[in-house]
Amino acid sequence: MKRIRIKELLRGELVGERVCVKGWVRTKRGNKAVSFIALNDGSTIHNIQVVADNDKFEAELLGKVTTGASLSVEGQLVASQGKGQSVEVLAERIEVLGLADPESYPLQKKGHSLEFLREIAHLRPRTNTFGAVLRMRHEMSMAIHTYFHEHGFYYYHAPIITGSDCEGAGQMFQVTTMDLNNIPKCEDGSVDYSCDFFSRPTSLTVSGQLEGETAAMAMGAIYTFGPTFRAENSNTPRHLAEFWMIEPEVAFMEIEENMDLAEDFIKHCVRWALERCADDIAFLSEHYDKELVGRLQFILEKPFKRLTYTEGIEILEAAVKAGRKFEFPIYWGADMSSEHERYLVEEYFKTPVIVTDYPKEIKSFYMKLNEDGKTVRGMDVLFPKIGEIIGGSEREADLDKLSQRAEEMGVPDKDIWWYMDTRRYGTAPHSGFGLGFERLLLFVTGMTNIRDVIPLPRTPRNAEF
Repeated sequence: MKRIRIKELLRGELVGERVCVKGWVRTKRGNKAVSFIALNDGSTIHNIQVVADNDKFEAELLGKVTTGASLSVEGQLVASQGKGQSVEVLAERIEVLGLADPESYPLQKKGHSLEFLREIAHLRPRTNTFGAVLRMRHEMSMAIHTYFHEHGFYYYHAPIITGSDCEGAGQMFQVTTMDLNNIPKCEDGSVDYSCDFFSRPTSLTVSGQLEGETAAMAMGAIYTFGPTFRAENSNTPRHLAEFWMIEPEVAFMEIEENMDLAEDFIKHCVRWALERCADDIAFLSEHYDKELVGRLQFILEKPFKRLTYTEGIEILEAAVKAGRKFEFPIYWGADMSSEHERYLVEEYFKTPVIVTDYPKEIKSFYMKLNEDGKTVRGMDVLFPKIGEIIGGSEREADLDKLSQRAEEMGVPDKDIWWYMDTRRYGTAPHSGFGLGFERLLLFVTGMTNIRDVIPLPRTPRNAEF
C-alpha cells in the first residue's frame, strides 16, 4: 500500500478507509488486551494513535514496538473514541522497520533539557521541539524565496570560497589544500601561496554582499540566500560560526526605499509564519514563550518607527540621566548594544525601530557617506527580544569616496578591484541589507539560543556532527 503522511490522515477525510502509515514510535501504553501506539512521521507536531488488539499480534512483535522504533502500520482509519485525537488507526498489520534499544535510546518519555539535546543534535529532530523548529525553518525559507520571486528579484548564488573580507573584520576561516605539517615558505619566511590550490589566500565567505552588488548592477534586483562563516571566538546565545544569510541588493534604490523593502519583507515573513505554522507556533508558545503569538502579531500591527542614530543616542542618554541603568556605556560614537536597541523597541517606542545615519567609524567602508561627512546611510532594523535583526545601507556609488573609505579601513584595493569596477563602469545608486536567517528563526519560534534553530550548530570547539 502507498504510505499516507500523518498530517493528511489527521484531516479526517479518509475515515473508513484502509490506510498505510509509517513513522517512529513516540510512546506505547496499554493493558493485556490492547496497545496504544503514538506514531509520528515528522509531517506535523501531532501524533496519530495506532490501536493494536494484542490478540491479533505476536507478543514478540509488540515487544519490539518501543520508543524510537520505526514502524509500518496498515489498518482502518476510524473516528477516535478517546480524547486528544480526532482519528486513529485500527492496526491490521504491523511491521517493525527499525529497532531502537530501549536501554540505550536517549529520547525516552521525559523532559530533556535543550543543553542535553545539543549533545545529541543528530537525534533531536525526533523531539517535538526540534520537529517544530525544523518545519518552521523550512517554511521561513519558502517565505523568503516566495517574497523575492513575486517581487521581481533574481536568486543569485554568491561564492562560498572568496579572496575578500566583506566586513573587514578578519575573522575568517582559511581554505587551503597545503599540508599544514609542511607549509611551503618564500625566502622571506612568508607562506608561499603559489603552491596552494588557488595560488592566493582564500577563505570561507562572511557575506555574499559584494558579489551580489555586481549582479544587481546588471540585473536590477537580486538576493542571495546561503551559508556564511565567521571565525569569531564567541560563545553567546546569539552567535554561530556557520549560519545563513539573506542579502537583497537593488539598483536605483536609495535608503528610504531600502527601509520600505526591509519592513515589508520582514512583515511578510512573520505573516507567513502565523498563517502556515500555527500548530508548531502553538506548541512552542505553550512550552517556551507564552508571549510568542502576541509578539508576532505586534510586528504586523504597527508601522516601524524610523529615527536617526543621533536621536536614538539622545533618548538613551536621557534615560541614563533619569536613572535607567545599562551594562554598557552609551554616547555619540558608540555602537549600540543589544540592551540599548531593546530599550528603544520594548520600552520607549513600543514598536519595531529602524535606526539610520550611523557614525562612519562604526560602519563598513561601502556605506554611502552623508553630506555631513561624519555619518553614513546605514540602517538597522531592531526587534523586541532580539535587538538588531536586519542591517543594511545605501551603498557608496562614488568611486573616489569608496576608495578613500576602503583605504581608511584597511581594505586592500587588490582584493576588491573587481568591486570597484562597478563604480568605474555605469555606477548607479543602489542599496541592500542582510538578514541573519537564524536571527529571524529565533524571533518566530520564541527560542532563546541560536544553537537551537539550526540543525547542527557550529560554534567554538564544536563541530561534532
